[in-house]
Amino acid sequence: MNRGLNRFAILVACATFFLIIAGALVTSHDAGLATSDWPLSNGQVFPKMVGNLFWEHGHRMVATTVGMLTIVLLIYILAKEKRSWVRKLGVFALLAVIAQGLLGGLTVKLMLPLAVSSAHATLAQLFFCTTVSLAVFTSRSWIEARQLEEDKESLPLRYLCTAALVTIFLQLILGATLRHSATWDQKLPVELVVTHVLGAIAVTLTLGGTVLTVLRRHKGEKFLTRPATIALSLLVVQLFLGVAAYLTRLKSPGDPQPLNPMVGITVAHVACGALVFVSTIVLTLRTYRVLPAADAHSTWAARPQES
Repeated sequence: MNRGLNRFAILVACATFFLIIAGALVTSHDAGLATSDWPLSNGQVFPKMVGNLFWEHGHRMVATTVGMLTIVLLIYILAKEKRSWVRKLGVFALLAVIAQGLLGGLTVKLMLPLAVSSAHATLAQLFFCTTVSLAVFTSRSWIEARQLEEDKESLPLRYLCTAALVTIFLQLILGATLRHSATWDQKLPVELVVTHVLGAIAVTLTLGGTVLTVLRRHKGEKFLTRPATIALSLLVVQLFLGVAAYLTRLKSPGDPQPLNPMVGITVAHVACGALVFVSTIVLTLRTYRVLPAADAHSTWAARPQES
């Protein structure tokens, strides 16, 4: 384990989370077309950041910083990390951030088409997932984790975690599509709202059931119970934020401009959704780490010296 590498991976993950917040601020302020240029803004690298250009160009500056940090992280990984699969994940992170930047430019050039904007928001979550995974894989707790036993007669916990993770990811896609389907001065499509509500119910059932299973089967194992508890706590907050975001969004078409209550609550909802996602990712990865498949040893379990 290289402590410096782990700390830098955590830094990149935190910067990516800030980037997600910056992107949500752009959408909530309807600032996506504050400039029609890309990658420059009004033909300048550092334009006068007034009005919505503050949010749009500020987002680009944060994205550029994250991109440079990702390059440094990959160099750091290639220099210090011996596990081939971690090195490959570092390469994937760089490719993902490049693709994210290109999608961001495409949204501007094509005047914010729904499909591209939703893909841009979704890839942001996937990139966040990747940076968090790198932070997990380079941590001391991951390397020193001990194998646990699981009741072979019950449904494997790794399956429950994976189901919850996939459900959350699909819900994030729905949320991104809903957010980009209408600007602040338009009503949200009813069918998308209903679908998103049903998705929230599905997430609550799958993640709630998974967390309760973790707490029942592995009580006292903080390696698993801690991310499970965090995920469930964040889910509760997320549900309240979702209701608040919807109520404030209902009133926004009658407002003269995007007002701070609607912007703040909506951005908080996006941010908390990302945290629910990554905390579930941590739980899922840790489950795969310490609970080998019942039918065969996983790669990590079979070769612990590479972990």
